[in-house]
Amino acid sequence: MEKKRRFALIGTGNRGTTMWGTDLLAGWAEHVEMVAIVDRNRLRAERARAMIGAEAPIYTELDPMLQAVRPDLVIVCTPDDSHDDIVVRSLESGADVITEKPMTTTVDKIRRIIEAEKRTGRRVDVSFNYRYAPTAARIKTLLDAGEIGRVTSVDFHWYLDTSHGADYFRRWHAYAKHSGSLFVHKATHHFDLLNWYLGSDPQAVTAFADLKMYGRKGPFRGSRCRHCAHMKECDFYFDLEADPFLGALYEEPSKLDGYFRDGCVFREDIDIPDTMVAAIRYGNGVHVSYSLNTFQPIEGHHIAFNGTGGRIELRQYESQPWEVPAQDTILVVRNFQKGAQAVERIAVPHASGGHYGGDDRMRNMIFKPGMSDPLAQRAGSRAGAVSVLCGIAALSSARAGTTVRLAELMPELLGEQLL
Repeated sequence: MEKKRRFALIGTGNRGTTMWGTDLLAGWAEHVEMVAIVDRNRLRAERARAMIGAEAPIYTELDPMLQAVRPDLVIVCTPDDSHDDIVVRSLESGADVITEKPMTTTVDKIRRIIEAEKRTGRRVDVSFNYRYAPTAARIKTLLDAGEIGRVTSVDFHWYLDTSHGADYFRRWHAYAKHSGSLFVHKATHHFDLLNWYLGSDPQAVTAFADLKMYGRKGPFRGSRCRHCAHMKECDFYFDLEADPFLGALYEEPSKLDGYFRDGCVFREDIDIPDTMVAAIRYGNGVHVSYSLNTFQPIEGHHIAFNGTGGRIELRQYESQPWEVPAQDTILVVRNFQKGAQAVERIAVPHASGGHYGGDDRMRNMIFKPGMSDPLAQRAGSRAGAVSVLCGIAALSSARAGTTVRLAELMPELLGEQLL
């Protein structure tokens, strides 16, 4: 009989409670056992444990849990800037680690994690679930098969709507010291997809970024939405109490730590951009045009691969004010062809589960024994590092007005084979 992996959940926010709590135990209980929950806010941890339906003991500090429980695996779902300490200490205790993206936020923190992983011989997995979405896997298969020849450039544009995008400016993500900016926190997903699709490392980044909607750009402000004097006139008013799940996890527990889930999106001290563009040059010669917008009436992305033999294009809708089919359509358009022969339309139905089935496929890969990985979807610490470095380079470029070369940020890492 397979031995269950004994895991500890660190951080009981939305993602930890659902993806790595309720959902993990519901679908993979034959492979894993939750043996501890750690959160500095004990009330939030208690609420999360009840939602998960677990009986695991609660700890408010990491080290006592590691010493008492000795988990095989630690799953990290805390704010981004705290990942490195938790990952390193967990590795040193003898546990493997799964960390939510981004792996961390600075070059020094990347170094700490990679050094600890090498020194301890344990494994770090980074939760890059977008790699596992059925449409992403199909695109990767088409690219690897050379369906459009050699890729020369990529157009990649991501749109966050006024619900999802604004949410990053309500929370700790709105401060670069915690999230590294959305060039790191959100775009780490996108940069990782590019690295994986292209099978190459980014070499240099030139970027522009600004705050155009949120923060000091707002017409008025308060500390949080609850009891705000402007709630009736603010388009971004967020009623936390209207969501029982978020209300239970965050409202009453905020009395213990002062963390409000409904912070004003117009707080003047917000210091991350909300509108970002970047040009990226890859080691294999591919040029990428990338953008991230955070206050659109739509949610989703557009990506197109331009090759010597044609073009692969996808427009994926996640939220929009009109109905779309529950599937994606990949267009493969070939050079020097005419009529129906020029275009192949590949329909990819959406799978159940988060990220169109990507979450479930990732958990299968990590937890089910004997899983093959022909597309190299399972992402380790190097993949996590390179995607973060790309985000760090982009923010540095936007702030300094210069092109940033990634090898100058971390020369000991770049140049190795991409994992």
